[in-house]
Amino acid sequence: MRPSVMTRSMVSATAVVGLAIGTLAGAGTSFAASAPAAQAQAVSAGSFGALATNNLGLTEEQAEHLQRWLAIHYEYKSSIDGLLGTESWKAMQRHLRGFGYRGSIDGIAGPNTITALQRLLSLYSYTGPIDGIAGPGTRAAFAKYVDNLDA
Repeated sequence: MRPSVMTRSMVSATAVVGLAIGTLAGAGTSFAASAPAAQAQAVSAGSFGALATNNLGLTEEQAEHLQRWLAIHYEYKSSIDGLLGTESWKAMQRHLRGFGYRGSIDGIAGPNTITALQRLLSLYSYTGPIDGIAGPGTRAAFAKYVDNLDA
């Protein structure tokens, strides 16, 4: 018996969601899942979106140090857990307002956030392009910057 279009669409959508948030194992098994299992997986995968973190090359210890500093200076009120998630990046975006960040305070470390971060880092040790791409130079300069924060 051939799966319905709805079932195939649900399984495909589940796979895309799984790949988008890094749950490759869940996405791989979703192709063989029945429609109810695929729907359950889609709900489960969606619940992990808020847990996405981007430490931008920082160790957990460095990220904790940054979170403590952001808590003192930029209204970071979430846990000091060494995982730079949405709330950490919102506080960082508030900090980056002084370095040309004009986007919304959305907690996404996207190109606009990275560009402003590179402007900040260029005042310290970053000598690479201001291009919104968090390459190795940006990551190394960010780690050096965080290591030198007073908190």
